[in-house]
Amino acid sequence: MVTYRSMLVRCVLVAGLLRPGEVWAQEQVTVGLPFGAGESLVYKVSSVRFGAIGRSTMRVSGVEEVRGRSTLQVEFELQGKVGPFTIEDRTRSWIEPAGLRSLRYEKRERHPLATKNEEVEIFPAESRWSAADGRSGTLQTEDPLDELSFIYLVRTIDLDPGAAISLNRHYDAERNPVQLRLIGTERLPLPVGVFPVRIVEMQVRDGKRFNGSGVIRLYLTDDDKRYPVRIETTLPVVGKLILDLEALTPASEISAPASGNPPETNPVNSDEIS
Repeated sequence: MVTYRSMLVRCVLVAGLLRPGEVWAQEQVTVGLPFGAGESLVYKVSSVRFGAIGRSTMRVSGVEEVRGRSTLQVEFELQGKVGPFTIEDRTRSWIEPAGLRSLRYEKRERHPLATKNEEVEIFPAESRWSAADGRSGTLQTEDPLDELSFIYLVRTIDLDPGAAISLNRHYDAERNPVQLRLIGTERLPLPVGVFPVRIVEMQVRDGKRFNGSGVIRLYLTDDDKRYPVRIETTLPVVGKLILDLEALTPASEISAPASGNPPETNPVNSDEIS
């Protein structure tokens, strides 16, 4: 039986590339989580209405301090074209691993109808948040999240079949609650392989994007990593988007190969997942 560990990509970590303190920091920050620094997922982006439109990447860039706290910086980037129009989305979140709380959030989005820029500082200890455009608010939780960090939270939750939970953890009270529901399992065929997945629906509130509320569907690998190998969402004008995994690099493994050479980076293998 071929396992994910023997099949998926091993990150390139050359001895000396990270200083001892940096290695320790990465290990300590990510301990116990299904994701970590160095993880990268690349997707083909298709619109149900327009076909293939571009590429997207979701990655854990590394460890970064925010107001003296160690956080994981996670990023989502999407670039595409629909006819003469360019679609861009770059979202970043700084997540404090203890409790999985967001301390900072940024979003740059452009689509045919609008351009959206957000810069938000989140202060869990003070139960407040403030944005660069002057908006502010009171937190409903000690462990606030934003729209990107919610995806990473979902990867840590083991939902029972048919179970649904309601979370008031978005930093913006108007975006609560977020509903999670496990709607089933299947073997999902993708160009890079066939993945056994658990399908989780996130029902979110967002008046600007979803006219009140909408659904994001996550197809997570049915293992301890819960990689999102397919993501389904919607955008104004473009309609339903499907992001299908094209390449995956797991989180950095802090170890030197026996040969003294850097470990190889291998493509995701097909039809070997069990």
